[in-house]
Amino acid sequence: MITLFQHQQQALDLTEGHNRCAYYLDMGLGKTFVGSEKALTLNSRVNLLICQCSKVSDWIDHMVENYAMNHCWMIYDLTNKKEFDWFMAAVAETDNPTRICGVINYELTFRRKILKTLSGFTLMLDESSLIQNENAKRSKFILGLNPDNVILLSGTPTGGKYEKLWSQCRLLGWNISKELFWKQYIETEWVEEDGFWRQKITGYKNVDRLKKKLAEHGAVFMTTDDAGIDLPKRNFVPVRTPPAKEYWKFWRERAISINTATLQEFELDSDFWGSNESYERELIGDTSLTRRLYARQLCGLYNPNRYKAFRELVESTEDRLIVFYNFTEEMERMKGIVKGMNRPVSIQSGEVKDLGAYNFKSNSVTFIQYQAGARGGNFQKANKIIYFSLPESWELWEQSQKRIHRMGQERPCFYYWMICPGTVEESIFSTLQMRKDYNDELFRKYEDGHPKG
Repeated sequence: MITLFQHQQQALDLTEGHNRCAYYLDMGLGKTFVGSEKALTLNSRVNLLICQCSKVSDWIDHMVENYAMNHCWMIYDLTNKKEFDWFMAAVAETDNPTRICGVINYELTFRRKILKTLSGFTLMLDESSLIQNENAKRSKFILGLNPDNVILLSGTPTGGKYEKLWSQCRLLGWNISKELFWKQYIETEWVEEDGFWRQKITGYKNVDRLKKKLAEHGAVFMTTDDAGIDLPKRNFVPVRTPPAKEYWKFWRERAISINTATLQEFELDSDFWGSNESYERELIGDTSLTRRLYARQLCGLYNPNRYKAFRELVESTEDRLIVFYNFTEEMERMKGIVKGMNRPVSIQSGEVKDLGAYNFKSNSVTFIQYQAGARGGNFQKANKIIYFSLPESWELWEQSQKRIHRMGQERPCFYYWMICPGTVEESIFSTLQMRKDYNDELFRKYEDGHPKG
């Protein structure tokens, strides 16, 4: 049986009597245990658990270990077509008291249209922020389901953007229209960009009222400090380098042709990334989005100064290292550098999940693509993260930090974020810091009293 920590039991106590609730617990506080125990108390015969693709096997292992034996639940992997059919057959056996739980990933959910026929069930969303865009297919499908009970789990429910919370409010049973939600809580102005006028969000208002309404609808916000957990100190170390020499010309002219041979200007063997070949690439920033994208790549992907700084960081320690990156080509070049230094490598990306070196080699270097691994995974065997390039999503930035800074970590944590001063990366970092401020405000107690447990 599961033994909960005090803060986990407190979260459950705060939602006693709520059949729709959200556990917005700081990363590392054990939302998995709180959510599954809430599902147990709701006592639905049918349970549908939706999570990221990379977390399906973890959730199945958790449910099998703690509920299949102890509470006679039948657990189904709904990403497997045969098990999906078994699950639906079990759903149809209404006179069978055995409780069933199907686990499926977000991307597959809306392709299983028969799930729309479910009723009277408990719906649990892990990383519920993934339905923040109510116009996306997966969000529309999930919002169109008919559950009796809802459990939302997230450490970063808004990514620092309150406007992204509306779809989760809907699932919690707060029947406020999107228009009214924006009118009451979002501040905007109209700006012109690339010849088009658009509505730009400038800030937020009535935040205490928003937090109070969320609490009334079963939302629990809890930080590590609230939980009384004393985690090791976090240390942020900027690693500053110039951008690629072509950066400023590109920023002025919005177009440039580069030769990847320039990446071999510094003192590295040419086969460090597995190829002696070079090629021409034309970067054309004809819109604000493409200009920003290629400017970022000239700070990281196409920047020899950054690879040199990366090599020096890896050389500075024999400890396990976690490296977050955006683009596959970045990872391939870094992997070549690391292998040239005879360091073992692990990778977690959309295509590969090989953590053997991380688990068994104390000097390993593990490359994690933000989208594939920032939101989930326990990597507290390491206490050092290198950010080769910054994400534009604050949610991914914040969640990635928690991969090593969580319960079980006993050493101080170090975060080496690589940045080119005076470039677009400074703008990105400023935005990340702003989103953090908004998120922290959402987690603070509202002024006229927060439910106490």
